[in-house]
This record gives sequence, C-alpha cells and structure tokens, in this order.
Amino acid sequence: MKKRGVGVGCMWYGIGNTGAPNPAGAFLDFLEDGTVLVLTGCADIGQGSSTVLAQIAAEELGVPVEDVLVAAGDTGVSPDAGATSASRQTYISGNAVRLAARQAKQVLLAEAAQMLGAPAEDLETGEGRIRQKSTGKSVSIKEVLAGCRARGKLTLGSGWFNPLTTVLDGAGQGVPYATYSFATQVAEVEVDTETGKVRVLRIVAAHDVGRAVNPQAVEGQIEGGCAMGIGYALTEEVQVASGEIKNTNFSAYILPMSLDMPEIYSIIVEEPEPTGPFGAKGVGEPALIPTAAAVANAVADALGVRFYELPITLEKVVQAVSGPEK
Repeated sequence: MKKRGVGVGCMWYGIGNTGAPNPAGAFLDFLEDGTVLVLTGCADIGQGSSTVLAQIAAEELGVPVEDVLVAAGDTGVSPDAGATSASRQTYISGNAVRLAARQAKQVLLAEAAQMLGAPAEDLETGEGRIRQKSTGKSVSIKEVLAGCRARGKLTLGSGWFNPLTTVLDGAGQGVPYATYSFATQVAEVEVDTETGKVRVLRIVAAHDVGRAVNPQAVEGQIEGGCAMGIGYALTEEVQVASGEIKNTNFSAYILPMSLDMPEIYSIIVEEPEPTGPFGAKGVGEPALIPTAAAVANAVADALGVRFYELPITLEKVVQAVSGPEK
C-alpha cells in the first residue's frame, strides 16, 4: 500500500560567524581598456560567488558585468575575505567589493566633473558612461580613465566590511549575527508500506534572501540544498562501530541521484537587508536546513508514526509500520 503525506519545515539562520569578527576586504582597479579588476580573497568553491561579486561591482560602477574581472583567492595579492562558510560571502565580501567600487568611482566622478564642467553630485554612472543628470551631457568611462592617467591619478579602490556583532556572554546572550535568513519548505511524499520506500514527490521552498543578485544562482542553491536535505532525511548514514567508520565508500553511503529528485518549486522572497550589498543576504546553508524536517513531517503525516532519528531508512519504515504500535 502506498500512502501520501505533506510536511512543513521552517528555519532561521544567522549569516556569518557566531558572535565573532568575520571581516572581508577587497581591492578594485580600472585597467587601461576600461575593464575592472576585482581582487578578493573570497574563494569560489562552486557556489558562484565570483559571478555575484562581479555583478555587485558592475552595478555600483555602472559598467557591463562582462567588463569586470574577478581574481579570487590568490593569497599573494588578495586581501583576506575569511572562510567560504556560514553563507557569508555574498553579504560580507559583497559589501567589501561594493565599498571598493564606490571609492574608485569617486575618483572617476571627480575627473568627469572637471571634464564636463559639472558638480560631481550632479553626475551618475551607467552603461559605461558618466552622465550629468541635469543636462544629459556625458563622457565615456574610457575617456575619463584617459584623463586620470594624464593627470597621474590612481583609480584604485579598497573596501572592508565587518558585520556588527557582539561576543555571547556566559548566559549565551548577545548579538551573534548582523542579519538572518528565513525559509519555509513544504514536502509531499509517497510511502510504500510494504517495501519502506519513501519517495519525495515535490518540494516548495520559499527563501528570504534579502535581494537575489543572481536569481538563477539562487534557484540553483535552493535546488542543491533540497537535494542534500533529501539525502540527509532518507539515505545518508555514517555507520560507526568502536570509533571506526564502517561504510567507507559510496556503495554503502547512499547519496540521492538525479532520478531521486522531486519537482522543486523555488520561491525567492526579497526583503532587502539594509546592511547588505543592494539588500542581499545569503542562501547557501539555509537552502538545506528545512528539507529534512519537511520530509520527516510528511512521512509522519502519511504513516501516523513519527521518526526521531535520521535517516528514515527502508528498514525503519517497515519496522514502524509492522511494529506493535501499529
């Protein structure tokens, strides 16, 4: 017999290290051809941070994102950005890059003000140009760079950001994070009571990310987090005996594959974070956190039996269905 159930999982998650300083720095420079070089210690390990940092720099400077080059994680030339963990890099390194871009932009605006005979506060950047808002007169950033070079002006910018936190006291009280992400996920499952097989049919995942700098990347993070959460909920189990891990390969440590994935509906909620770069927060680990709870609650809804240990394996389901409590 197959039974279906629906479950909900909710979470809130502090962005960054807990109650500890976790700053990031960034350098930015305009090259002769008008392209922008960003130097950051932020290591992109597949989450797409280099793309997001390029987008943040491009937005602040008013240049095409294709003209922004990101050199990431080179400890010989890049300022420290802290660990790529705690879902912190978009928020913290993103702020550092934006501040570096803003500083370099001020140099360009000052030079453009002289070239256009306009006050710097009447100027704006966009589409690779600097434009006077009141008259529409403009000059290309390349022309402004040439003027800076002729005058010996450096077009460098540096940025540094450290979220405001306080160390937790002996009672565990304080301000451990500057901002939080929030999410709710709903899972629908089908449980085969004869085999114990649990199949996740669909997940609806709503995540408040502050501002989605790259919506497609955010959806990818949510889908990847759901995949990890399904494995955590149903199949992935580290078997330990006498202090030794017994399942030492992936034939005995079962990872969900593409065919195990359900329909995933991502809902991106944008409630801008005032201290984030263009309102952004983070979505890396939050995408994983609610999934197992939602799946476990859905299984409990289907069977009328609650499981208190993960993963909910075939054997556990069969035992629960056929046990004395049934």
